[in-house]
Amino acid sequence: MVTASELTVGMAIRIDRQIYRVIQVEFRAGAAKMEGTVRANLANVHTGSVWDQDFPFLEKLEDVELEECELEFLYSDGNSYIFRRLDSFEQVEFPSAGLGLAEQLLQPGTEVLAEFFEGEPISVVLPDTVEARVTSTLTNARSKDSGRMKATLENGMTIEVPLFVAPGEIVSVDLRSGRYVERVRTQHRKGV
Repeated sequence: MVTASELTVGMAIRIDRQIYRVIQVEFRAGAAKMEGTVRANLANVHTGSVWDQDFPFLEKLEDVELEECELEFLYSDGNSYIFRRLDSFEQVEFPSAGLGLAEQLLQPGTEVLAEFFEGEPISVVLPDTVEARVTSTLTNARSKDSGRMKATLENGMTIEVPLFVAPGEIVSVDLRSGRYVERVRTQHRKGV
């Protein structure tokens, strides 16, 4: 148990049998004889819904310990993402609603960290960026003015990239926004 004044960003708590992740915490001082409050922005780990709640400073809340485990992404079937635990090789399923652009950009074999509570998967910690190969680019008159052009990635997703990116090159893409980050430099081997 923790008091509301001990809440920190990233902490997991249980309220009415639901697990919430603390997204933001704001401490508000009380006036005169009134006790201060803690305003917490909470996200339900199962539904993704966000909830703002005020707690008295000394209100007791149930904090929960999450088990961390390494997973390897296997595939997506449209409704869920299938991962494999690296410690037991057991397959774990996560609903696609909570993973955003990961369905289009996450490559099979990518290792991620996941959190479990009482054996139930709670969340996946996705990488900030992923790499993808450019299959084609499209320039037009506006591209030259903006310095950017449309590029189609190997997964069919279209993003804007700088004019110097060519088909066949690998680019780094932000997994949260789907935007180009940088061109990935690959080392070329010299012939023997």
